[in-house]
Amino acid sequence: MKKALLVLMLVVAMCGCAFAESDSEYVKAKGVLVVGITDFQPMDYKNEAGEWIGFDADLAKAFAESLGVKVEFQEIEWNNKILELNGKNIDCVWNGMTLTAEVLSSMECSKPYCNNAQIIVVPVSEADKFQNMESIKQRGITFAVEHGSAGDEQAKSQGLKTVEVQDQASALMEVASGSSNAAIIDSLMAAAMVGPGTGYENLTYTIGLNIEEYGVGFRKGSDLAEVLNKFFDAGYATGAIEKLAEQYKIQAALIKK
Repeated sequence: MKKALLVLMLVVAMCGCAFAESDSEYVKAKGVLVVGITDFQPMDYKNEAGEWIGFDADLAKAFAESLGVKVEFQEIEWNNKILELNGKNIDCVWNGMTLTAEVLSSMECSKPYCNNAQIIVVPVSEADKFQNMESIKQRGITFAVEHGSAGDEQAKSQGLKTVEVQDQASALMEVASGSSNAAIIDSLMAAAMVGPGTGYENLTYTIGLNIEEYGVGFRKGSDLAEVLNKFFDAGYATGAIEKLAEQYKIQAALIKK
C-alpha cells in the first residue's frame, strides 16, 4: 500500500512538472507584460503627455509587442525590486539596472546591453572640492543616493555617509535644492540631466566610482531572459536598437554582443 501511494505521488509530481507554465506562457496568457521602473531619464521617464518613454521604455514596448501582449509600466521602490518580481506584481525590472552580484543571484538576467558608471554630482560652484576621494572622505560629506541602488552600494563600499531617497531623480533634486552637498547617480542619467542645456545647468559631475553594465531582470528561471536576448540580437541585426540609442543619445554606451 505504501509503495503504491509513493508511486502515485511520484506520478502526480511528474505530471505537475510536465504541465508547469513557463514565464512566457504566463505573460501571454494574461496579455500584459508588467515592467518595473523608476523615473530615470533617459531610460524611463514621462513625456509632456504623461506617457512613459525612454530607451528602456521604448524597447520594452517593442518587446511586449513581439510577444503579442500589451505593456504596463509600474513604478516601484527600487530596494523592493526583487520582492516585487517574485511576488508577480511585475514581470521584469527594465530600468537601467546594474548587474550586481545580488541581482545576478536573485534574477534571471538578460545579457548586458549598456555600459554605465556611478559618478558624483555636485553644484558647479563646488566642483573643485570633489576631485579627490581622500579629501572627500575627510570632509565627511553626505551623499544623496537612491535606496538599494548601485550608487547606494558604491557609497557604502567607499565608506561614505549617505541620505537615502526614493529614486535618482530625487537625489538630483536634493543637490539642486541645497539639501545635500552631493549625489551619486548613474553616468547615463547625469549625461542626460546635468549641465548646460539641461534642467540642472548649475550641477556638474566629477569623479567616476566604478564601471558597470546594465541588464534586464526576470524571475529566477524565467525563459523570458533568453527570449529577450534573441530580441536584442534581431534589433542589432536590423539597426533598430542603434537608431533608438541615437534618439536618446546613449549610442556610445551600447554593448553589442
